[in-house]
Amino acid sequence: QLGWGTPGAGMLRLRCGSIAILLRASSTTADMSCSTSTSPLSCKLLQKWPQSPDSFLLRFALPAERLLLDDPMLPACVKVMHQNGTDGAGAPTALEKSYSPVSHPATQGTFDLLVKQYEPRPGGGVGAYLCGMGIGEEMHATVKANRVMHGDASVSRRWANLGLLACGTGIAPLLQIVRIVLNDRNDRTRIKVLSINRYEKDILMRDELDRLAALHPGRLEIAYSLTRPPAGWRGHFGRGSIAMAREALPRPTADGTTMVLVCGTDGFVATWGGPVVRGPKKVDGSKGPKIQGPLLGLLAEAGYEAAEVFKY
Repeated sequence: QLGWGTPGAGMLRLRCGSIAILLRASSTTADMSCSTSTSPLSCKLLQKWPQSPDSFLLRFALPAERLLLDDPMLPACVKVMHQNGTDGAGAPTALEKSYSPVSHPATQGTFDLLVKQYEPRPGGGVGAYLCGMGIGEEMHATVKANRVMHGDASVSRRWANLGLLACGTGIAPLLQIVRIVLNDRNDRTRIKVLSINRYEKDILMRDELDRLAALHPGRLEIAYSLTRPPAGWRGHFGRGSIAMAREALPRPTADGTTMVLVCGTDGFVATWGGPVVRGPKKVDGSKGPKIQGPLLGLLAEAGYEAAEVFKY
């Protein structure tokens, strides 16, 4: 455990979350004649590769002529449905959980899910369900509404400096944003990514992050921190500090040109930016909307303003 309540995950070598979606890079230019829908998607499992003792890369077919979003330059998020789950008391119930893509939402044809297989428990178990699927079986998911960050869902050409701060599988939605920004030829945003994990083997998407940084020198910088580093580790040490923020993230500017997105466990987000709270439950009993709350923690201490941070 990192101390934030998140088990580590294995490293994916292909290029992300108890689940992250990796849309195939073979087709990153969207055909705008393709359609999107809010109706459930039936997605057949095509291939399955173990990535660590407790995680798998699962390749699903995306329905023909289908995009995740009408605007493929916006970050996408899906809600996976598991009909045979249990509630907190162990009684049968349907479960659902939201996960973000790690590659460009304009991709057509297939998408890959990087799934961490948590042990089944009452009220949980979507990851175990997906990892237990056999080739040819289908899962169902819906596309969620756009995530609005400080009044806008867009990420491309919006800031001059973008910091992406992740703990473990929290790298998933942030890597998707990296792809969107870098894929826009008219976007010159400079991006700095800081991924914090327990062990070196827990760094998800490391090879792909390093590959993208090599392809985009001067635009993308990657830094890693470990709480239990091996001998000879040359990255950062620990869960975070003001000094680490100042070195691995863009400096605050207070002029609207800098943004830091934070994604990880509740404890991790609280350490860096203060806790995210929820509004009242909805009429159907589901969770209320997330509320950013005041900016606290290491980022506040490092001089960032609330408008420069979004707790993803």
